[in-house]
Amino acid sequence: MPGYAVGVSPAAEGNPGAVTGIAKMKLDALYSELTVQTGAKLVMLVLDGLGDVATPDQGGITPLEAAATPNLDRLAKESALGRVIPVAPGITPGSGPGHLALFGYDPLEYQVGRGVIEALGLGVELQAGDVCARANFATLDDKGVVLDRRAGRIPTEVCERLCARLQQQIQHLEDTRVIIRPGKEHRFVVVFRGPGLEGPLTDADPNREGLPIPKALPRDPDNPRQQKMARLIELFYRAALPLLADAKPANGFLMRGIAHQPYIPSFEERYRLRAAALAVYPMYKGLAQLVGMTKLEGPRNVREQFERYLDEHDRFDFFFIHHKATDKAGEDGNFEAKKAAIEDVDAALPILLQKKPDVLVITGDHSTPCVVRGHSWHPQPVLLHSRYSGTDRRVRFTEAEANGGSLGVFEARFLIRLMQAHARMLDKFGA
Repeated sequence: MPGYAVGVSPAAEGNPGAVTGIAKMKLDALYSELTVQTGAKLVMLVLDGLGDVATPDQGGITPLEAAATPNLDRLAKESALGRVIPVAPGITPGSGPGHLALFGYDPLEYQVGRGVIEALGLGVELQAGDVCARANFATLDDKGVVLDRRAGRIPTEVCERLCARLQQQIQHLEDTRVIIRPGKEHRFVVVFRGPGLEGPLTDADPNREGLPIPKALPRDPDNPRQQKMARLIELFYRAALPLLADAKPANGFLMRGIAHQPYIPSFEERYRLRAAALAVYPMYKGLAQLVGMTKLEGPRNVREQFERYLDEHDRFDFFFIHHKATDKAGEDGNFEAKKAAIEDVDAALPILLQKKPDVLVITGDHSTPCVVRGHSWHPQPVLLHSRYSGTDRRVRFTEAEANGGSLGVFEARFLIRLMQAHARMLDKFGA
């Protein structure tokens, strides 16, 4: 079968967080014991992939440093700054782990397949036993080698047309129903619904151009439910690739995050905060829904998101606001576009500040440096503003200025706890 060659991917090697699991449970229990409701309003504004690195070919500055950001800089002068590590030093996170960490869930303990997140974000009502895969249309050569992992970022309407073609021809594989839903641009999701299915599998994605599509394999080679799921993925490729042969640049596709939905305690249960999400892209809506946030549909850009925050201010205690353009520009290696995406947020920021929250955090879920053209392991900058944050006397909100901030460098999963503390939601510990 062209473009679907067997690749070697190691099986999962246990849970890296297991050693400290008891300590984490005790710490979570302590936070829960100390948590009190105060009626405070908290906002987490996430500029996806915000962090960058200064390189000589970029004039020795980052997009955040190059951007004209008078509103962010004014806020920085009244705030505490620092850097956050999404997972662990040296680990490059996906969007799922990056956001779960920001929401206060240890990403090593709560591992969620990207397909599940994408499916939820697209409004698919998942059932017990469903296995989901997040997919990208891609460009393949005549030997099945990946030339472009995103098919030139085809328009959303092309994605919708191709998904409809696939869905019309592929509705069942063996005893399993196949559900295909288009997302934004090149993205779509495939849900497998039938008996005896389980994830996770390795990705059918080489994660870079110039290689064939690897075969999706069971993470546990002895698990018959994962074996069946791997077989169904292979059957799906066999059925779908011929249907896309004339659709170049979208004549192939990649699949990753092939998994089923795990149990995750709700955001409100953990933090006693009624939470709402303002996101444009399905994946981030899905991440919010996964932890029980209310999705506020409708806004299409950051100005509309901030205006909706004003409208909904009294209904919720916590707002997660997501801005995608910074990450997209970083993945394209487009310095000027990333700079412009940051400036768009800064220009709209006065709208949000009309109802200034008691605690405001501005950060990223990870860094997406233009020179890397993808996610990276670099800590992302963070700004925290509250009545109690004091001032670090930093003149701008940039990576370099954040390095000298009082928050220091810390794990992202503690950021929500710092927000609670600044909202006076954590009682005193001990006598």
